[in-house]
Amino acid sequence: MPGQSAHVRPNALERSGGALAALAIWIAGSLAVFAVLEWVTRLEIVPAAYFPYASTVASRIPELLGDPGFLGHARATLMAWGLSLAAAVAFAVPLGIAFGSSDVLFRAMSPVVDLMRPIPSVALLPLAMLVLGTGLEMKVVLVGYAMAWPILFNTIYGIHDLDPVSVDTARCFGLKRLAIIRHVGIPSAAPFILTGIRVSASIGLVVLVSAELLSDSNAGIGSFIMRNSSGGGRMDTILAAAAIVGLLGLLVNVAFWVIERWQFAWRFAGEQHL
Repeated sequence: MPGQSAHVRPNALERSGGALAALAIWIAGSLAVFAVLEWVTRLEIVPAAYFPYASTVASRIPELLGDPGFLGHARATLMAWGLSLAAAVAFAVPLGIAFGSSDVLFRAMSPVVDLMRPIPSVALLPLAMLVLGTGLEMKVVLVGYAMAWPILFNTIYGIHDLDPVSVDTARCFGLKRLAIIRHVGIPSAAPFILTGIRVSASIGLVVLVSAELLSDSNAGIGSFIMRNSSGGGRMDTILAAAAIVGLLGLLVNVAFWVIERWQFAWRFAGEQHL
């Protein structure tokens, strides 16, 4: 209807304008940080050989992105990251649904979960290397372990803290326990699960590059950084590779942010920021 469409369009324009304004602020803030870094590095408090200019590091990024050798390492890291994330989701989501939907399991497993959760994933690296070596299997297991925790907790609490009214309504319509979990629990917990996946994706990238650095892996961005740091390697190349890891993390976070707001727009209806 004409009146209805006239009402909807301004709201959509307002949301678009708010997103563009937030993006402009984000870009301005990033440029300001870069300018400060450039100014600090040009003071040469630390010699430029050890702490090169920010502009020098930035100029190395496109060079690395055009280097077939570096791209091979980047592909290895992204492959290990993708497999680790898939393994973490496949493991943590069903387990979280089981724990969250059963008070008995929730109480029984809480001590075990609370015991294992504080253990740093990188601390398990020597054991993982001993059992699995330094190849792809070790990375997937170690990084998948690190990624699983945010997904697991978000799934547990998303299922466990369902709206009682929704559950009672489903029971009134004759739905049994499994049907309630399928038709009420999982859809209600889906935004929490996706948030857990988004957090895990960034955590996994950090753990993965750290594992590649410490394990002397044959492939991966961490391996590239380690090899270039030995024998008096160029710091601009090392820092540019590290910056690319940061950019990958940013892209992953933004991609999941877009998916969240596309799939669950109702949760962010009142937000005007990124």
